[in-house]
Amino acid sequence: MAAAEGENKVVEEAVKGGELLFCGTTSWEAMGRRRTTPEENLASPTRLRPLMGGGYSICCLWLRVQKGQLGHGDYIQRDRPTIVSQLSKHNIVRAGAGRSHSVVVTEDGLSFAFGWNKHGQLGSGSTKNESEILPVRCQVTEVKSAVCGGEFTVWLTSVEGSSIMTAGLPQYGQLGHGSNNEYNTKDSSVRLAYEAQPRPRAIASLSGETIVKAACGTNHTVAVTKDGHVYTWGFGGYGRLGHREQKDEWAPRIVDVFTRHNILPPNAIVSAGSANSACTAGRIYHLLAAAFTIVFWSSLKFVCCGFVVSRKKFEKNTIFAGGGQLYMWGKIKNSGDDWMYPKPLMDLSGWNLRCMDSGNMHHFVGADSSCISWGHAQSGELGYGPNGQKSSAIPKKVDILEGMHVISVACGFALSLVVVDRTKDAARIEELKCMMVKLQKNMDVGRAQPEGGADLLRRREAGVAGGARAASETASAGGRGSGRRGRPKKS
Repeated sequence: MAAAEGENKVVEEAVKGGELLFCGTTSWEAMGRRRTTPEENLASPTRLRPLMGGGYSICCLWLRVQKGQLGHGDYIQRDRPTIVSQLSKHNIVRAGAGRSHSVVVTEDGLSFAFGWNKHGQLGSGSTKNESEILPVRCQVTEVKSAVCGGEFTVWLTSVEGSSIMTAGLPQYGQLGHGSNNEYNTKDSSVRLAYEAQPRPRAIASLSGETIVKAACGTNHTVAVTKDGHVYTWGFGGYGRLGHREQKDEWAPRIVDVFTRHNILPPNAIVSAGSANSACTAGRIYHLLAAAFTIVFWSSLKFVCCGFVVSRKKFEKNTIFAGGGQLYMWGKIKNSGDDWMYPKPLMDLSGWNLRCMDSGNMHHFVGADSSCISWGHAQSGELGYGPNGQKSSAIPKKVDILEGMHVISVACGFALSLVVVDRTKDAARIEELKCMMVKLQKNMDVGRAQPEGGADLLRRREAGVAGGARAASETASAGGRGSGRRGRPKKS
């Protein structure tokens, strides 16, 4: 209940007023294919003119399209946010995006998906059509949220005994059903394949748990129960599952670091990158009634530097210390040892982390009145500006957003999105308009395409599917981050 209230608070903040900012590459057709040029990148957080002043829960998608993942009914690339007309009658409250598919959740608990469906990742119950260019209904009900891995989808529902359901590619066990559904397609030789799972199924081993949060990497899943325990499963490379080994897990396995006195608080954040995972947790303490005086304010319950837990599972006088320490595990940097189990990221100790997301090898965090990013990047997705460093091995403030209230963040391949509160930071947001000139030039309907891009667009308009280079499972190799030493300092 408390976790749901926390999620609802984020939604309420977004409804009150959020401004979407973008940083990263604007050359969609080049993503994952060639290195972009500085002229094709937005290295500073920039307002998106097509979404300025929007106050409705509509679904807008744009970017490169190869498998129909934009849901517009065609294979034409969109260079500006475009409303998905088939969903215009629905109030969209949640959304997730995989490698080539998208999933949305409506206010009344329905879920729709579109894009690549070869492995059943749309959850429609069928793989008859490898691509769905218009939204199709997912076979799930009472949906609260949905998150996507590379080629699979996870739904969280309010159905008792089925709070988490999965569908799609089972290759590394990332669906959590105890099997990778591997079979040999040839009698005379070895040619392995993995049976598609198009019908969403509840994870049997978690039927007795209520899952309140989930995050997906390319081929692994992280889930949090209402009691604050963490389960992971799927591909185990680089220690991204947090079990002190690199073995794949075909069924949910509890992460032993987050048990006993180190469980996740109701307002914990959870994130998963392509080869790493992260969450916030805090030690709990049982108070003696005579030692403290606890003051209650309606829904806000504070004591010292912690907050009172209102979940039934915990005792009345249980508190969490601090706002939660950020833990990470897996491949954290391009250089150095992998973190085989969750370790605290001390650079962010003492910060009140409100939201976080991870991309291929970069991370964004909204904390206090700052926005913080770090990781390996090549297209300006860290938001440090055209004269700033490209990568940072340690967390570093996004200076242009300093003092702003960040509502939510999202990371993709070579891009990042940040939603800031326009009701609190209207004057500061207005200052970002001067950076719209460059974006507007790149996002004009008839903008010049890079070499070969115009021909590719014409082929798509003619309905000819273009070939795509599959994204690599492991994180791409790159140079060492050049971030300055020391944790980001609070203002």
